[in-house]
Amino acid sequence: MRPAPRSPPALLCCCSAGLLLLLLLRWRRWKGFWKKVEAARQRQEEGLDRMEKAVRSFREQHPSVNMVSILSLSLPELSRKLRDGSLPPEHVFYAYLGKALQITRETNCITEYMQESETQLQQARPPGKPGLLYGVPVSIKDSINCQGHDSTLGFVKNINQPMAEDSVLVQVLKRQGAIPFVKTNVPQSLISFDCKNLIFGQTFNPLLYTRTPGGSSGGEGALIGGGGSILGFGTDVGGSLRFPAAFCGICALKPTGNRLSKKGIISGIRGQKSVVAAVGPMAKDVESLALCMRALLCEDMFSLDSTVPPLPFNEEVYSSTQPLRIGYYETDFFTMPSPAMRRAVRETKKLLEDAGHTLVPFEITNVDYVTYNFCIRGMFADGCTSFLKNFEGELERGSMGTLFWLAKLPNCLKAFVSWIAKPFVPRLSNIISSMRTNTVEELWSLHQEIEESCHQFIAQWKKLNLDVMLCPMLGPALGIGYPGKLSVAVSYTMLYNSLDFPAGVVPVTMVTDEDEKELKGYQGYFRDWWDRTLAKAFHGSVGLPVAVQCVALPWQEELCLRFMKEVETLTLKKNQLV
Repeated sequence: MRPAPRSPPALLCCCSAGLLLLLLLRWRRWKGFWKKVEAARQRQEEGLDRMEKAVRSFREQHPSVNMVSILSLSLPELSRKLRDGSLPPEHVFYAYLGKALQITRETNCITEYMQESETQLQQARPPGKPGLLYGVPVSIKDSINCQGHDSTLGFVKNINQPMAEDSVLVQVLKRQGAIPFVKTNVPQSLISFDCKNLIFGQTFNPLLYTRTPGGSSGGEGALIGGGGSILGFGTDVGGSLRFPAAFCGICALKPTGNRLSKKGIISGIRGQKSVVAAVGPMAKDVESLALCMRALLCEDMFSLDSTVPPLPFNEEVYSSTQPLRIGYYETDFFTMPSPAMRRAVRETKKLLEDAGHTLVPFEITNVDYVTYNFCIRGMFADGCTSFLKNFEGELERGSMGTLFWLAKLPNCLKAFVSWIAKPFVPRLSNIISSMRTNTVEELWSLHQEIEESCHQFIAQWKKLNLDVMLCPMLGPALGIGYPGKLSVAVSYTMLYNSLDFPAGVVPVTMVTDEDEKELKGYQGYFRDWWDRTLAKAFHGSVGLPVAVQCVALPWQEELCLRFMKEVETLTLKKNQLV
């Protein structure tokens, strides 16, 4: 016999009980989620309290130490004084600890204080000749592994997951005498040029708190830009070193992808090889970056990671004074430069020509194709599966803007939405189309196309007999929240991740009232929602720094730095004459 059907009230009771159980389970899950977040924030605050107590104690015991004079030294000057013994490492450490504390209270850039740095400080003086970075306090991006500390990437699931060992980069830094003392904030997943996550919140630009410091190495940019660190380290898969440096008015170098070891450094999209990631230094001036590269390109680096080519720093190339043959362009014809960006390139070109260098126009083409088909398609070739997997069980996705929601669409829906959008918003259509799942054959074909494109770019470079290239850098710093709406604006930086060329940024000017007036006529090349939004993001930036990009061929970091140094020197001379 069939069981008697349940009455509507009985069914209602069963459904209500099931729903109640589901809500209870979800409530318990989110309660645990927020408990972890609260614990991480508490640990962050306790670390800052320890920093404050340590600084106060030092100042009470050493009232005559002039912290301001220590903070005013450049890294080469500081390093020289530390190594010859004229400046005690303790004085330097606590000077920067105090300044770092001040800057993070203002910008929320530090996620964790490495208390063991105080122990390392006491043991810093090695027998024999000290390393090039002896006694130098350095800051480390969240995603670079440090033993005993989390590398969260802004994900709650990674809280209380301390790393078992230091990354190779941190190991080499320690062997060179450097003292890693803080870890710094990042955007959730790293795939953003803002700097916000649910655990530690928003990091602010030290130059103007309503502006983003850039990302994903945004905590580093804010800390160094505010003077709280003299040398820091970040990563770059689309501009993540260069955006924070440009937005915060400092310098950074993105090396060729494998010039420095990436062993022990966590990527936002693990395993993808189409767009080449790199780890690199950030500092207030170019000479500091050069000193850092001298220290890192050593036998320790090459022996700890045998995949890194054993290429020591080439001092002869960096120190050369021979005139350079420099290619340049003012726009990539994909993202219209702000008036200040265009002026930065023109003024730098003029300074270089007046100094005896030869400037040659370079015709940049197909940046739209590279952006869609090499960069976006390459990073999300698995249909965004790896990217989305990072977000399983996570809440905050706001900093991703529309990118996250587009990524979630199934392939058939991506194709349909792309087709619908094509006549109205062609850039959005191309982005959606580029995020579909590729077959293995398609991915291999893509890699071949990327390789051929790189060779064609180099052939064009060599046909003009160029040494280096002067390029625009997105700027000034955008308002907080805008990067999530403006993923297309990475075209100026991501090109050189696709090509795997070394690229650095140097601040050269500041936004003027005249730039602001010209911005009223900004329409962009596509006159779409993105162009209108970018104009709003640039608005109200008078006084903020604007940088240029300096680019060299693969493995020529020393030549890139030499060019950066030339730009920096000429800019400083010009400013002194004004």
